Amino acid sequence: MKKFLFLASAMLMFALPAANAQKVNTSTELNKLQKVDLSLENPKKNIKAATWLAHGKAYTDAYILPTKEIGRGVPVQVLQMNVGEPRNMVEGELQGTPMIVLDYEYVDIYVNPTNYLIEGWNQKKEIKENLAQTAIASLTKAYEMDPKIESKVAAVALNLANALMQQGDALNSVGRILDAAACFELAYRAESIVPSTTANGDILFNAGMLLTMHASTATGEDAMAAFAKGEQLFTEVISKGYADANGHIYYYLFHCYYGQKSKNPEEYLAKAKEALLTGIKLFPKNNTILDGLMQFYTAEEGVGDPAELTAMIENSLKDDPTNYDLWFGRGRVYNAIKNYDECIKSFAKCAELRPDAFDANFYMGYFIIEKANDAINTLNSNSGISYEEYEAENAKINHIYAEAIPWLEKAHAINPSDVATIEFLNSLCFRLRDMDGMMDKYNKYHELYMQSR
Repeated sequence: MKKFLFLASAMLMFALPAANAQKVNTSTELNKLQKVDLSLENPKKNIKAATWLAHGKAYTDAYILPTKEIGRGVPVQVLQMNVGEPRNMVEGELQGTPMIVLDYEYVDIYVNPTNYLIEGWNQKKEIKENLAQTAIASLTKAYEMDPKIESKVAAVALNLANALMQQGDALNSVGRILDAAACFELAYRAESIVPSTTANGDILFNAGMLLTMHASTATGEDAMAAFAKGEQLFTEVISKGYADANGHIYYYLFHCYYGQKSKNPEEYLAKAKEALLTGIKLFPKNNTILDGLMQFYTAEEGVGDPAELTAMIENSLKDDPTNYDLWFGRGRVYNAIKNYDECIKSFAKCAELRPDAFDANFYMGYFIIEKANDAINTLNSNSGISYEEYEAENAKINHIYAEAIPWLEKAHAINPSDVATIEFLNSLCFRLRDMDGMMDKYNKYHELYMQSR
């Protein structure tokens, strides 16, 4: 751990009267687990759902115990009154922020030295290995044996799931990404034990996302295994009808397939492409997926043509011609292939469908500017024309720039605080200041621009 210097008086804030160790008696807890383990070996008891429920609860309690009194925002004084003094205190950091680290037998706890509140923790060991996995298996068995005890099973399962999610969040914050992913997956499994506790797909999405992030920085078999596991989790939750609000799951799934292309390039490149195409069809406004598609087509020879995207969206619009998101996506696709006229046509339709939508008006103006910028670049690269010809073409392009102003002014009226709109209006009106009325507009928007800086 990187060391940071703190005032010695800050460390003294923790010197409260308390017990000398964290209140986890390992021997006692192991004896409890051994007792419930023995009950499963008893042929008269192991045929009862209640026995399996008790076994699952005991293992759940043992999993939770080392971090039971810990939570973000808990004052350190409360922590020490409940669990005692740490074995040691050192200076460290959490996500780049200086912390005081309290060393307990089972967990390191990160405390903010400015307010003495818990910011995170790192559990170093468990009372026994595979506690959560064993608890889930026993609770599942209990419900299968007697569905009538569903509510009792659900109560324990949700308690376990909540602890696993909290643990996953804590482990992720200290950089233990794979362990965090495992916790989130187990939390989803715990929520899936009984029908009444509908599992939250966001939890499995988080697990898959963390696996993908890890795989993207790993190498060799480590990376391949994480990509494969991420693929498994994403496809599982998608098969149950899940998608996150923005559709990013398809982008992460693409990376999981693409990361495994060395196994079978033909198979995995096709799967990677299909993940992105499915994502952009369902979430046509997702710029990340669209950018991923364009990069994919560029990086991998023979996987497809960007024209496929336009054909897909055009077909979707035949079935749903007033779908704002589809028209928005259509504009983005045509901009990516530099067909500015069709791009602008798309955003004009967006503005027609939602005349008071900021995005529709802003992007209508923005892509008119993109069209004019492209024309300027082409003009400037043409060294074989005369000064008079250049000025004539430049005047035509200025009229294209001018077409953007009414759209941006409407966007500004809808959202006066948007700085990007003000910046565009400021620069455009300055460029066109010799046109009628433009100098007055420039003075107006320049004043707003200076106020926004």
